[in-house]
Amino acid sequence: MSSKGKFKKQLSLSDLTFIGFGAIFGSGWLFSASHVSALAGPGGILSWIIGGIAILLLGLVYCELGAAIPRAGGIVRYPVYSHGPLIGYLIGSITVIAYSSLIAIEVEAGRQYAAAWFPSLTKVGSSSPTITGWLFQFALLCIFFLLNYWSVKTFAKSNMIITIFKFLVPTLTIFVLLTHFKSANFSVAGFAPSGFQGIQGAISIGGVIFAYLGLTPIVAVASEAKNPQRTIPIALILSVVLSTIVYVLLQVAFLGSIPTDMLKNGWSGIDKAFSLPFKDIATVLGLWWLGVFIVSDAIISPSGTANIYMSTTPRTIYGWARGGTLFKIFTKVDEKSGIPRPAVWLSFVLSIFWTLPFPSWDTLISVVSAALVFSYAIAPICAGAFRNNAPDLKRPFYLKGMSILGPLSFIIASLIVYWSGWSTISWLFGSQILMFVVYLFFKKWVPTNLVSFAQQIKSSLWLIFYYACMMVVSGLGVFGGNGTLQQPWDLIITVIISLVAYYWGTTACLPKAIIDDDDIESDTFDTPSQKSVGL
Repeated sequence: MSSKGKFKKQLSLSDLTFIGFGAIFGSGWLFSASHVSALAGPGGILSWIIGGIAILLLGLVYCELGAAIPRAGGIVRYPVYSHGPLIGYLIGSITVIAYSSLIAIEVEAGRQYAAAWFPSLTKVGSSSPTITGWLFQFALLCIFFLLNYWSVKTFAKSNMIITIFKFLVPTLTIFVLLTHFKSANFSVAGFAPSGFQGIQGAISIGGVIFAYLGLTPIVAVASEAKNPQRTIPIALILSVVLSTIVYVLLQVAFLGSIPTDMLKNGWSGIDKAFSLPFKDIATVLGLWWLGVFIVSDAIISPSGTANIYMSTTPRTIYGWARGGTLFKIFTKVDEKSGIPRPAVWLSFVLSIFWTLPFPSWDTLISVVSAALVFSYAIAPICAGAFRNNAPDLKRPFYLKGMSILGPLSFIIASLIVYWSGWSTISWLFGSQILMFVVYLFFKKWVPTNLVSFAQQIKSSLWLIFYYACMMVVSGLGVFGGNGTLQQPWDLIITVIISLVAYYWGTTACLPKAIIDDDDIESDTFDTPSQKSVGL
């Protein structure tokens, strides 16, 4: 083991695209269709389109960041470079929790579908695993751990094979279900029986955004990409566009293939009738052979995504540790394999931990979705800040219209977080404020060699303001709050808070960005003396 090992540039454009598409295409397509239909009816199609546009906007921002500063665990290192260690500490913690729990969620999803063939994996009348079911999940985690422990190329090859299969089965499902299409289904109870509020809810708690959250694995392995300035932007955009097309077609196929007489009471209970949506609809239509393919893919597809996040989480842990607010042992990279093995071990342990409470897929997606969306939302703040404190940064992909797209993407991300509801936001942002207080309490031990403690506080107050205001609006809003703030006032206030936080955050950055480059080979700045700038 050597702390001087470097990440090896082995990943091609196809590898990155398969990583992105494979991460996006996990358990989301297997469970979300019925939840979205129950919340929004046919209007759920708009939920997928809005979600795709939101992720594409954030993806475009990541194109600029990922191409300009290709770093392992970039999602948690960009805030350190732009605003200092304190912001990196907060975003690092929320991201690692979300990523490591994602591994458990995907394994849980695979086990739930596998129970269609092996009932002993799931408790009767419940979605919780039996002892045998938990051991099944544990065995999968061990396999993913080993695939990611030895080399990044081993992981990439296994992921490519899995992703090809993941794409073929949904495509087959779309074509077959469209042959049973019933246009009358789209007029039952109207196009959007729950109005725009139902469409909004489907985006957050229906699983739409959860299904889309697969961009950051591409950024996380940026240090291992060949020609990252070209391949990262292309892979990011391709992954989102392809996924949006497939998700919309799957939703249309599901909505149109349900026997119309099952909709006599509307869409509200359809998720209970189809708990395993595409497998159940295949059974209802007498397409047993399609059900076999779907269950097979339902085991492989989430497992493939879990494998990707078993690769992404260690890079994120590494990035957090590089920011100076996590134990230095997690910055070690094995010299021969180029793998951050201590971080792989921690990812493995955390993923096991998240399976211990035996959570169901439904109960975790809101919290994880909100956590990941907010970790994504930091990107526009960082990109805007770098325009101020790193003007000489090489930007192979320069996002035009940042003055509009930056705040717009942050607003959309904030709305998605707001739609996730009070119970999620109060836990998520409340814990972040608590971690901020803990950081203040341990003032003597925090890193201040490059950024003074006073500057760290100054550069992070906008985030605490944002957390507190969002909690207040959520508590007073209609998504799990007391309903004092009705629509559209809750949305208007959320937009105002987002704009204040965005402009405050982009101007409260460090006077000069601090960007290290010792885990990559290429220069980041036009002027070598500007690679690392202290305060």
